[in-house]
Amino acid sequence: MKTFQQSPTDPDFVQNPYPFYDRMRSGGDLAYWQDYGMPCAVSLAAVNALLRDRRFGREVPAEQAPAIPEHLKPFYAVEAHSMLELEPPRHTRLRGLVLRAFTSRRIRALGPEIAALSHDLIDRLPPGETDLLTGFCQPLPVIVICRLLGVPETMAPQLLHWSNAMVALYQARRDPGIETRAAEAAQAFADFMRGYVEERRTRPADDLITHLIAAEEDGEKLSTDELITTCILLLNAGHEATVHTLGNGIKTLLETGTAITPDRAEAVTEEILRYDPPLHMFTRYAYEDVEVFGHRFTRGDQVALLLGAANRDPQAWPDPNTFDPARAPLTNTAFGGGLHFCVGAPLARLELQTALPILFERLPELSLAELPAYANLYHFHGLTHLKIRAQPAVSSW
Repeated sequence: MKTFQQSPTDPDFVQNPYPFYDRMRSGGDLAYWQDYGMPCAVSLAAVNALLRDRRFGREVPAEQAPAIPEHLKPFYAVEAHSMLELEPPRHTRLRGLVLRAFTSRRIRALGPEIAALSHDLIDRLPPGETDLLTGFCQPLPVIVICRLLGVPETMAPQLLHWSNAMVALYQARRDPGIETRAAEAAQAFADFMRGYVEERRTRPADDLITHLIAAEEDGEKLSTDELITTCILLLNAGHEATVHTLGNGIKTLLETGTAITPDRAEAVTEEILRYDPPLHMFTRYAYEDVEVFGHRFTRGDQVALLLGAANRDPQAWPDPNTFDPARAPLTNTAFGGGLHFCVGAPLARLELQTALPILFERLPELSLAELPAYANLYHFHGLTHLKIRAQPAVSSW
């Protein structure tokens, strides 16, 4: 296994990590990233295999769990109940209960509402130059999640603030200030959601919180802490991925001159997810001594699954650095895989397939006003802004 060195906060890497992935992939399925001190799966075959290999998982082995610093306890009190960070049997129970409430039927029913919200946000855009990231990409998924949960959408900016503060703890730029803000946001977010959960226990409504409360499997229901963490996870994961994918996707469509219409929305969306995904790294722990792809792991070793590298693997996609929605269908790794496949993937896809055709139909003269720049967010990959130039929107009637 070859060793590579690359700071994940280096400005050139932040703007374009894909050449580094190409270098890593030249050494085989696994490469050692010195800056992270761990092997990385860089091919589609290796990433797909490790996503599904039950000898690896998200939860740190109990005997190696580190002590939690006092200032981070509010954050990890929330994370302790997150199905994203758990393995069976707790993960199985939590995911099963969530899927009983977060059904495909309920998600599909959101289509007209997502379309109406897209039109509304476009109507609010000022003519001339504006930032589409803050005017369209950020509010759309956050408002959808607010409505789904039954939380007032006037809270969307505050929820977005808390969410951004929390997910920053997983970024390479993490520092003591980010840690403090993440813990404060987790505490405030949990306190806010606790009030709504308790209210819905006595006053049910037709929203996801009520359905999560009612969900039951083998006589078990979600506890209040599990409900709170699940709602926070749905918002954090749901908005983070969709905001970045909307921004990255609009940037790519404008730079390549690619059209997106309702009949092509599914194919274009899948190529957006492959070409420039919102999450580039997902880590796993080895649960036993095991050899995979020529490397021997011992219990507790970490491995990074580089989703962004897997999605540009030339063994899977011819000319992978070219954006081509006409590619033959092939599952990409943007939403992970296996037990931890993103539970919100159907909603994210629906938002993208609905909102993007509407945006380009309503703003046919849409163009970039300045070169978009990516933010220093790794393991995530999204823009700092998306300044566009547009004529007044074409009427939606």
